[in-house]
Amino acid sequence: MTNRTMNGSIFITGAGGGIGTATARFFAAQGWHVGGCDLGTAAVESLAVAIGRERFTPYVADVRDRAAVARAVDDFAARCGGRLDAVFANAGVLFMAPDDQVTPAQKDLQVDVNVKGVMHTFDAALPHLKRAAPGAHMVAMASTSAEYGSPHHAVYSATKFFVRGYTEALDIEYRPQGINVCGIYVAYVDTGMVRNAEWKAASIETMGVKAKPEDVAATVWKAVHGRRAHWRVGFDAKLSHYAVRLFGSWVAPIYARMMRIQQRAGGACR
Repeated sequence: MTNRTMNGSIFITGAGGGIGTATARFFAAQGWHVGGCDLGTAAVESLAVAIGRERFTPYVADVRDRAAVARAVDDFAARCGGRLDAVFANAGVLFMAPDDQVTPAQKDLQVDVNVKGVMHTFDAALPHLKRAAPGAHMVAMASTSAEYGSPHHAVYSATKFFVRGYTEALDIEYRPQGINVCGIYVAYVDTGMVRNAEWKAASIETMGVKAKPEDVAATVWKAVHGRRAHWRVGFDAKLSHYAVRLFGSWVAPIYARMMRIQQRAGGACR
């Protein structure tokens, strides 16, 4: 087992595509050693080939499986001298549709991955982060849908409210121990999860899909070198935040109008 001494070490869930892959590439390019897990072997193995195994260690783990995540994180931390500088709980699932068209299995999957998966990842990383403190970071993928409940992905929105509350609370708990905890807030990102969705929420047509995975990766980099609890990616995320703060009572009527426009246009955006 190799004891790696580099600029830093970070473990990323959902590393096999989109935001996770972009973040792994970004950190590796800065000289960090990156551990990354995903559901399948092919994606993380191809990333290891692209980045180089001296920079990226691949793992196959389902974030719903607490023990599997712990094994992966423990092994990676051991390769990095028993410590971990940062963890990025990025794995997530999104189903867009009116609530009564989202199946119970799809609702459960979003809760299991987006809520339990974040807890499993943070719990696995915490002992190793404590050895890197002060200056260690726990980062989770939140969303602008955690600013105000978002129709047509209600359960997803609710899971991101959990991420917001969880990271805010943990930041208060662990900051005195030298561990910063934060969430990354972004609107729609140009990933397969959004592009390939069978049903698209009205807000996609209104707001567009402007953010790139690389934009998120650059913000995660800033987050693990900063001390804020909230990091927003791009103008749309900042606009959503301030719009809700200033005009909260108007958000629901605006969403309702967007839905009426979508219905007149013939239903889901495709």
